Amino acid sequence: MALTGETGLVPFAKKSVLSTNYIDFTSADADSANWAQQYIPEVYEAEVERFGNRTIGGFLKMVGAEIPMTSDQVVWSEQNRLHVSYTALTLSNAGVLAALPTTNVIGIGQTILVIKSDGSASAKAYVSGVSNNTTVTIKGYSKSVAEIHALVGATGVKIFVYGSEYAKGTDTTAVSIEPSFTQFSNKPIIIKDKYEVSGSDASQIGWVEVTTEGGDSGYLWYLKGEGETRLRFEDYLEMAVVEGEKKSGNGDVPTGIEGTEGLFAAVTGRGQVDNAFAGSLASFDLILKGLDKEGAIEENMLFLNRTTALAFDDMLAGINGGNAGAGSAYGIFNNDQQMALNLGFSGFRRGSYDFYKTDWKYLNDASTRGIATDASVNGILIPAGTSTVYDQSLGKNIRRPFLHVRYRASEADDRRMQSWLTGSVGGAATSSLDAMEVHFLSERCLCVQGANNFVLFT
Repeated sequence: MALTGETGLVPFAKKSVLSTNYIDFTSADADSANWAQQYIPEVYEAEVERFGNRTIGGFLKMVGAEIPMTSDQVVWSEQNRLHVSYTALTLSNAGVLAALPTTNVIGIGQTILVIKSDGSASAKAYVSGVSNNTTVTIKGYSKSVAEIHALVGATGVKIFVYGSEYAKGTDTTAVSIEPSFTQFSNKPIIIKDKYEVSGSDASQIGWVEVTTEGGDSGYLWYLKGEGETRLRFEDYLEMAVVEGEKKSGNGDVPTGIEGTEGLFAAVTGRGQVDNAFAGSLASFDLILKGLDKEGAIEENMLFLNRTTALAFDDMLAGINGGNAGAGSAYGIFNNDQQMALNLGFSGFRRGSYDFYKTDWKYLNDASTRGIATDASVNGILIPAGTSTVYDQSLGKNIRRPFLHVRYRASEADDRRMQSWLTGSVGGAATSSLDAMEVHFLSERCLCVQGANNFVLFT
């Protein structure tokens, strides 16, 4: 190829810089100014990791387990409370407690504590009569029924049974209480994704030096897209059961799409929701009081967004005089401080509870919950350990983590995480499609057992 003679340039057979083949791109020469391509640019082979580790998965691996199942639905039963108590009752001047449920099991002879709606006042009473099972008559031990009425009010009254008393020579009138349970269920959803590359693109190899989120480094070509699709799908497996919601109310999703109960939906519907934590010890103690009323699980894990995590840090620093290490506990990690730190947890104890705190990337990442401006979820408290439940399939009590995933599997097919190739490129020979398709599939749901022990920070 010859260069135009107007510039006085003469091409040379070798890569040598000579006065006759040198082009000055900074000169005002018209031909050099119109030259379309300057020197070949310096190309960095390595891919710049500007977002760090982009995956947000791993949360469920920390706190739960994955267990196979063969059915379209998972059903479990949870214990009800042992002691008898009722709320939202009315109390008349004559000592008549009304609005009890039809399942009332309070009988004559039982002794109860009658409590004002806000818990600020109470009085002891004796049940002297029962009418229609939804109304009972009480008598006071140290106060008349009129005085009890004036003390606790007429509406929103709470009561609980603390014992019984019978006169000499009398027969028992106590009601036989059959133990009951509450049944819950969830169904798996089918999650799919696909990556496709045409035969032409597959044959045009372009190498890129990368370091993957798993720590592997090296060169990839078109299958880099497949690798990222797999990473994204693995995140979907977690996000789908964290954010999942069942079809209900005015939902108008297509027929066959029923949804699944995710972590946030389960805790919102059956657990504790706290929107009052302000980074103060007083507001945190209100959460402890809520735990006291439920299962009072001793060890708990806190997964928080940046704002809430810093609020906890400030609170603890204030308690410990700025020493974040004081009072730390690592019981759930076999008292191994290094193990706790390796997992990103820091521990502290308050009252009779141990807490292990860590940031949850899912709540901070700009492409997931971190994009929300309403801060609808600031964090979640999850009890550590296991719970005892009755498994309908096995027909017996079993121990399970409070939070665990169930996936469809049988002897013939395991749908925990499937992937396969189709097309006619890259080793696949299943169709005439001039492309390689990498398919991903899973069928799973989340079981949130003992949701009353969870706390969602909003």
